[in-house]
Amino acid sequence: MIFITAKFRIKPEYADQWPQIASAFTNATRSEPGCLWFDWSRSLEDPNEYVLVEAFRDGEAGAAHVNSEHFKHAQQTLPPHLAETPRVINTSLEQDDWSLLGEMSVD
Repeated sequence: MIFITAKFRIKPEYADQWPQIASAFTNATRSEPGCLWFDWSRSLEDPNEYVLVEAFRDGEAGAAHVNSEHFKHAQQTLPPHLAETPRVINTSLEQDDWSLLGEMSVD
């Protein structure tokens, strides 16, 4: 799978509304056949920062995502709400789901 984590620093005046601002892009991405997950979280330390954790089945699904109309639309509509260019980690993994965290195993 292609595993991506990105940090988005939102302009303070838009931070509380970010889930709604990004909702069309989020919903469209989640409906892509190759999308495994696309989940936003808000930082506990910085209320203007959101972290996006996303995964796609493979490189082909990742390419379909970045070439989609909703991605192109997001490239135009989301940056005016951002305080800076998002930071990203993008890697390929030999798995297709989350692994269990054995150090905190629950019986």
